[in-house]
Amino acid sequence: MAVTPTPDAPPAWQRVSAGRRWAMLASSTAAQAASAAMVTGPAFLIPQLHTAYGMSLGEAGLVASAPLLGMMLTLIAWGVVVDHRGERFSLLVGLVAAAVGGGLAIAGAATGDPGGSADAARGPVVAMALALVLAGAASGATNSASGRVVVGWFPPERRGLAMGIRQTAQPLGVGLAAATMAVLAERAGIGAALWVPTAACALAAVVVAAVVLDPPRPQRHEAPAHAANPYRQDRFLARIHGASVLLVGPQFLVWTFGLTWLIDDLGWSAAAAGLLMLGTQLVGAGARIGAGWWSDVAGSRMRPMRQVAVLAAVTMLALGAAAAASGSVAWLTGAAVLLLVAASAITVADNGLAFTAVAERAGPFWSGRAMGMQNTAQHLMAAAVPPVAGLTITHLGYGAAFAIAAALPLAAVPLVPVAHERLIS
Repeated sequence: MAVTPTPDAPPAWQRVSAGRRWAMLASSTAAQAASAAMVTGPAFLIPQLHTAYGMSLGEAGLVASAPLLGMMLTLIAWGVVVDHRGERFSLLVGLVAAAVGGGLAIAGAATGDPGGSADAARGPVVAMALALVLAGAASGATNSASGRVVVGWFPPERRGLAMGIRQTAQPLGVGLAAATMAVLAERAGIGAALWVPTAACALAAVVVAAVVLDPPRPQRHEAPAHAANPYRQDRFLARIHGASVLLVGPQFLVWTFGLTWLIDDLGWSAAAAGLLMLGTQLVGAGARIGAGWWSDVAGSRMRPMRQVAVLAAVTMLALGAAAAASGSVAWLTGAAVLLLVAASAITVADNGLAFTAVAERAGPFWSGRAMGMQNTAQHLMAAAVPPVAGLTITHLGYGAAFAIAAALPLAAVPLVPVAHERLIS
């Protein structure tokens, strides 16, 4: 279902009610949260795969990474679909396919015997992993389709806030999976746990079908400037991609090793450390919304993004110093924990700013592919962080790893294309 522009028609955001506009934002956010639960949820199955199915941690980790692999392979392809068929079609097909993939994974888990030998369970687990690759590949649709739903239906002075809200989908999806899947897997089996993201994707598809409209866009032959490849016009998008990739590094370092640092170095219990990390997800969600609102007030996406990069570099350096000295100076332990919370918020605050700017500059015929490239590049960095940071921590310690990571946002500062920014209505 699409809204067709007519000559001298009012701007898109004036053609629907404010309630419908915010409902579309809420439904697309819920869609990406469901997809995020599908992609990240299998990580919470690792303990059950290890203990009940007799898999090594490495093997269980491969199963958990299966949906992420599928998503990384299809993000740009989904962007092409978005640019040619629209956001509504992509969201519906992606969510339904993700639910089907989740159902196949549930069926695979049901044929396994967690009480039997590891060899007997291997076949069903492999089938489950392949189904999760499919589910992850389908989940990429919600990432690539996010840009035009916001840019197409919100005025420029509200897009930053709207995209900031949209970017809370990831921590919400991770939180849903974290709060439910490990417990269900332990009590009722892996198949029961996989029903959480599967049902979420199916329900999100129903909501999208009822609420989301494709934002209007001109015909290609009537708008050659909008249909032109924005990557050939200047380096604006490429510079945003590069800066965003660098800024993702400390974000995933804190997410991946923050809990382990609290337990290993500070002696926290797993429950207390997990509760704090859940809190950092909520703080990070608030930071994304706040940064989006800030960009609307400032009339700029790139100036706040550059300032966030500076703050991220300073915070990571301070966290590294405090973490390194926390064992010998008692009061620095509390300071280090507070800096961990601050870093968790600051290092994610740029996400919505970058995605809003990418969608605005790419235009109605290229936003899907541009968002796909943005997501793919960031996920490649995210995949590289755990092994590199793990080696650094092993040889130099957590404090050094946090401090070294400050170099990434520092390098991003000159890449942010502040001088070439323009808001596109």
